[in-house]
Amino acid sequence: MMNIRLNIDVAEGYKSKSQAARVFTELWVAENMFCPRCGAPFLNHLRNNAPVADFSCPSCGDIFELKSKSGSLPNKIPDGAYDTMISRITGNTNPDFLFMTYSPVDFRIEDLILIPNYFFVPEIIEKRKPLADTARRSGWVGCNVLIGKIPNQGRIPIISDGVPRDKSAVVADTTKLLGLKVEKLSSRGWLFDVLNCVNEIESEDFTLDDAYRYVDVLAAKHPDNHNVEAKIRQQLQLLRNKGYIEFVGRGKYKKI
Repeated sequence: MMNIRLNIDVAEGYKSKSQAARVFTELWVAENMFCPRCGAPFLNHLRNNAPVADFSCPSCGDIFELKSKSGSLPNKIPDGAYDTMISRITGNTNPDFLFMTYSPVDFRIEDLILIPNYFFVPEIIEKRKPLADTARRSGWVGCNVLIGKIPNQGRIPIISDGVPRDKSAVVADTTKLLGLKVEKLSSRGWLFDVLNCVNEIESEDFTLDDAYRYVDVLAAKHPDNHNVEAKIRQQLQLLRNKGYIEFVGRGKYKKI
């Protein structure tokens, strides 16, 4: 059974709360986490300040970056340098992300989710203001990951409300999600934007007209496209081919 309690004693002596949190959360992953990609029983902890990631799988070679915070999972999480993050996304070299939240009272993990790297597009990376001239790293520009803009399908739960999921279920979800993997960034953005719109439709059954209600939203996100309705139809067909919606007939669809 996966241990969900964090060992905060290992961070004793750290004055910085963020540094202390990094120590005890990374230790937890090193001691408890399996590879959600292939099911390998553990992940290798990479050297401190590795430029790309925090962990790697000794079996499949996949790499992971861990982000954590106390309290509930927010819609945005601070990350590193903005230019570095954008470069990684556009170059398809970004790692998979593990996002962890824990209780600030008893230091038990509340939630842990995996977001595969192919769900990241530049639009979900928010540029922060440069650090002030008085700061030690004056002019440095960080970023925020806007988790709230990632489709629900791209957030695979590993621990939910303090309850770990079975490893086989996590690996199965991760494997199934590969059907949504799109290498080309522009195509990836369209697919996930339309998927987010489909997710917002309340009913399980919906029509093409329901999807067309998001034309203005999608046009604002993709100003270079002048035939948004055709693009919506194309993405719905892709989602159907990938097994996430079903075409019922005559402009009617059903979520799977």
